[in-house]
Order: sequence, then structure tokens, then C-alpha cells
Amino acid sequence: MAHVITDECVACGSCASTCPVEAISEGSPTYVIDKEKCVDCGSCAEACPMSAIKHE
Repeated sequence: MAHVITDECVACGSCASTCPVEAISEGSPTYVIDKEKCVDCGSCAEACPMSAIKHE
């Protein structure tokens, strides 16, 4: 089960810098997680200051 970034995202980039498989990229207006690359480690959710990353 991959993680998803919700509308609470403020596009700070904290999640992208912590992703070990580079599954997160800058979208418009928020960051997005590539479900095919995500290994469900949770590092992005822990790094998010807005708690905008949830399990899908």
C-alpha cells in the first residue's frame, strides 16, 4: 500500500528529501508520490510537518 500526499501539502519538499527510492516529485500545486516506486517505508510521512501524507 503506497502513501499519498493530501491537499494539506504546502510544497515544502521535506518529504522528497527523505525518500530513499526517490518516489516523490514536485507536482502542481503539491508534491506527488509515484505509487510504482513507493516502498511504503513511511519516512516521508514522518518528515512531513503538515501531516499531509497518509496511507492510500
